[in-house]
Amino acid sequence: MIQPTPYNPLEKENLGKSVADAMLARPAIPLNELQPFHGAGIYALYYAGPFVAYRAMAAVNQRQGPTVPIYVGKAIPAGGRKGGGGSDSGNLKPTRALHKRLVEHAESIGATELSLSDFSCRYLVVDDIWIPLGESLLITRFSPLWNLLLDGFGNHDPGAGRYNGLVPKWDVLHPGRSWASKCRPRAETAAQIAKEAAAWLSQAPGLAQSRYVAKEAEARYGALPDGDGN
Repeated sequence: MIQPTPYNPLEKENLGKSVADAMLARPAIPLNELQPFHGAGIYALYYAGPFVAYRAMAAVNQRQGPTVPIYVGKAIPAGGRKGGGGSDSGNLKPTRALHKRLVEHAESIGATELSLSDFSCRYLVVDDIWIPLGESLLITRFSPLWNLLLDGFGNHDPGAGRYNGLVPKWDVLHPGRSWASKCRPRAETAAQIAKEAAAWLSQAPGLAQSRYVAKEAEARYGALPDGDGN
């Protein structure tokens, strides 16, 4: 006899899924129009520009609006502050970790030949406990290109004396960040990496499966207003 496992909405994975879905229901914001806000949480970046290697993904985002993320990330502040922007003790200043992280990404993109106007983002301010799980579920759901194939987009300058690693693939394909040029060169050329990215996108199951995910989340939760995400 089949013994179905009862669905428990309070299981960790199901709670994490609700966080991911809530972020997908947020309105997309042009990355170059992002306004300062408090909080930590999760986010997704979307690309809809003309870069040839990203054509398959950009075409979906052009037709349907920001739907398939090129990158998913998180921002957790030091010191255990809550994602909502406060602190347990009440003595710490509200964090702006999530806004700061998005600004860092905008600066990385702005240093390259990519146009910042071709990018948009969704973000959700959320308590720290759910941030890693929400990010993990979004990466699993969408298989974002800059998370899984083109390493290095989210990297920081490693600092003097620490440039022994290879130049990240992302920086080979999108040169411009000054610190990346100090790293050891890779064997792959930009043309080779671009071809690899195009092939990845043409076969990525996440691309086909995720075309309507954002719209489904929006229909379920309703588009949430701009604000602190609470």
